[in-house]
Amino acid sequence: MNRGGTRAWIRPVVALLAGLLFFLPIYLVLVNVFKDGSAIVSNPVGLPVPPTLDNIQSVLSRPDHLFWYGLVNSTEVTVISILVITAISAMLGHYLARSTGFLSKVIMVVLLCGLMVPPAVILTPITEVLRTLGLMSSVPGLVLAYVGYYMPFGVFVFAGFAKTIPRELEEAAAIDGAGAFRAFWQVVFPLMRPASASVVIFLGVWIWNDFLNPLIVLGPAAGTTVTVGIYRAIGEHQADFGSVFAFMFLATLPILVFYLAFQKQFVKGLTGGATKG
Repeated sequence: MNRGGTRAWIRPVVALLAGLLFFLPIYLVLVNVFKDGSAIVSNPVGLPVPPTLDNIQSVLSRPDHLFWYGLVNSTEVTVISILVITAISAMLGHYLARSTGFLSKVIMVVLLCGLMVPPAVILTPITEVLRTLGLMSSVPGLVLAYVGYYMPFGVFVFAGFAKTIPRELEEAAAIDGAGAFRAFWQVVFPLMRPASASVVIFLGVWIWNDFLNPLIVLGPAAGTTVTVGIYRAIGEHQADFGSVFAFMFLATLPILVFYLAFQKQFVKGLTGGATKG
């Protein structure tokens, strides 16, 4: 009985401590974005009394428009990358799920190896390939880098979900005269909506929050993203901490709204393969 009682209070305590640990950075951003620089330095964990919107206004009205340029670039790169990766990985994942040949197994192994390689390790080869193709310091080059790296993840998600879709649906579409391409997009892909939501959310968060690839691939000549903009908003010898916290707050809002909009489909995508026979 004592062991059971001990376990009963240990779990809530551990969950509470873990929740506080993850909430601490969010709390620091939320309280400091509404304080001036002197209050942030003197008491970074204190509440903003009185609150001020000067930090947000200073970021939105910068003469160099750093935030707005970063927002446009981040949105463009994220949306294009998600659309391309989702379309290609859905088709390839469906093909691998339906194929039983040796070639499909080799492709799966190669994709699995691609998931094991950290992005920083292959950054130099990627830049060399992009430079050879003439895509270095360009948005299409950054999109191509994301497609090459994140497509294996999408393929694995779609391949696992495609196995839960009955083959009879595709056979019925073929009998009605639909080709393989049309059957996939009109019959199979709409049924993979939960998996698509999971892939879109994961990729959206990863690409939006990425810092190293935009910094290296785009470079200063091709603009910036919101994450790189935070880095460039910090001076070499001094920093306006209020503006930095405001920049982080504004950079987080779009992806947070994006996640909340697809949250229900995201949960269905994670549990869909386990609830379908």
